[in-house]
Amino acid sequence: MKTNTMFRYPVALTIAGSDSGGGAGIQADLKTFSALGVFGASVITSITAQNTTGVRGIQAVSPEIVEGQIDAVFEDITVDAVKIGMLHNREAAGIVACAIDRFSLSKVILDPVMISTSGSKLMEDETIEVIVNELFPKVMLVTPNIDEAAFLSGMPIRNEEEMEKAAQELLARGCRSVLMKGGHLEGSERADILYMKDSAPLRLVVPAVQTQNTHGTGCTLSSAIAAYMALGKGLPDAVSLAKEYVTAALEAGADVQTGHGHGPMNHLFAPVPLIKIKA
Repeated sequence: MKTNTMFRYPVALTIAGSDSGGGAGIQADLKTFSALGVFGASVITSITAQNTTGVRGIQAVSPEIVEGQIDAVFEDITVDAVKIGMLHNREAAGIVACAIDRFSLSKVILDPVMISTSGSKLMEDETIEVIVNELFPKVMLVTPNIDEAAFLSGMPIRNEEEMEKAAQELLARGCRSVLMKGGHLEGSERADILYMKDSAPLRLVVPAVQTQNTHGTGCTLSSAIAAYMALGKGLPDAVSLAKEYVTAALEAGADVQTGHGHGPMNHLFAPVPLIKIKA
C-alpha cells in the first residue's frame, strides 16, 4: 500500500567561485556533495579563467545576482549546511554575512580562500576586514591553510606550537572553532588540528599522499565537512570523516594526469547514493 509520507534529500549549499578547470571551487564542492550522498545547491560569487597551471583571470558576479541566488535557494529549498569559499570582494562578503542572519544559518563552514594552489591571489584586500569582522563570529568553523592562518593571525607558523598560538589568536578574534591544516609544515608527520573554544583540540594525523594532484584540496575538505554536517554529524566527527574522504580521494587520483600542472583529486572514487529523510 502506497504511503503519503514525503521525503527530501539532505542539502548542502556552496557559496564560492567557479573553476573552469573543474578541480576546485564550485565544481569541486558539488562533486564532493554528490560523492558523499548529499544534494548540492550553489551560489556563484565569481568566475575564474583557470586550469591546472594557474588562474588567468577573475570576474566577480554582480552583488545583485549573488544576493538573488541566495534568496532563490533559501526561499525554495531546505538547506542543512553551508560551505563558503571564495568571496572575491567586500560586497559579496557583506551579502553572505547578512544572509547568515536573515536565514538563521547555524551549520556554516568558512574556507577563507585567499591564494590558489598555483599562487594566484583570489581575494581583494578590503574583503579581508569584512570576513574577519562580520563572518568569523557568525560561522561554525573556519578552515585556513597555514599561509592563510599566518596572514590572518599576523604570526609565523612553522610548527605545531606556533599553529596553536595562531589558532588561539583567531579564536580571540571571533572564530568559534578553527581547523588548522598542517600539510605545509615541515616534517614527516603533519597534522590537521581542530581548535574549539569549549573543547580540547582534536589532532588528526594521516600519512602524506605523494602526488602533485592537490588542486582543490582546501575546497574539497571544507565542502566535505559541510556535507557530513548536512548528514547530521557533529563538528568533530564531520571533520574526521572529511579528512578521511580527502585522503582517500587524493590516493585514488595520485597517478592520474589531468592537465600539465597541479591536477585534481578523484572526488568520485566511491560515490554514495543519495539518501532520503522525512520532509
